[in-house]
Amino acid sequence: MNHSRQRDAHSTNVTRVQHRVSGDMRTERNGHAGAVLWFTGLSGAGKSTLAVQLEQRLFCDGYQVYVLDGDNLRHGLSADLGFQPADREENIRRVGELAALFAEAGFIVICAFISPYCTHRNNARKASGAEFHEIYIKADLETCEARDTKGLYAKARAGDIPDFTGISAPYEAPTSCELVVDTNRVTVEESLAQILAHVQHAFPLTRR
Repeated sequence: MNHSRQRDAHSTNVTRVQHRVSGDMRTERNGHAGAVLWFTGLSGAGKSTLAVQLEQRLFCDGYQVYVLDGDNLRHGLSADLGFQPADREENIRRVGELAALFAEAGFIVICAFISPYCTHRNNARKASGAEFHEIYIKADLETCEARDTKGLYAKARAGDIPDFTGISAPYEAPTSCELVVDTNRVTVEESLAQILAHVQHAFPLTRR
């Protein structure tokens, strides 16, 4: 587990507290290592749908697992942030650090965030180190607009939502990630099976 996370901090006179419960002890108790599964992709690609279904499946299989969803966290942790580039960066910084703590505690934490910029996702990766697995939930803009389950694309096209990813703000697709799930081509069930297989291989349960 990565214990060397460092940021340009303004806090002074602070000292890290050393835990008396090691990562190995947590892994033995939980039956698996902690990890961050970072779902990135356009709005409508299927991130949240797959995240909550994966959470349910992993939990039933015996994993300690929790979903951090972009919309949910903007009701609390990031309620003070908008969608300008600087706000997006701070949102992902916060989530990256939070997810790293979940992983350090031994959870499989599933993060469902558009997270459109490669540099921001790379910073989240640095927070967790080797436990970070980026999963690209891939769907083209046309498909996502056709789904538009929240009506957001229509509002963005009408100019009612500024800085909307894919319309008036960019999305930088991953060039190197641990898994690509193309929801243009496969069903929800097939997508879920791909991700489950990846988790079971990378973070196998040592007991049930």
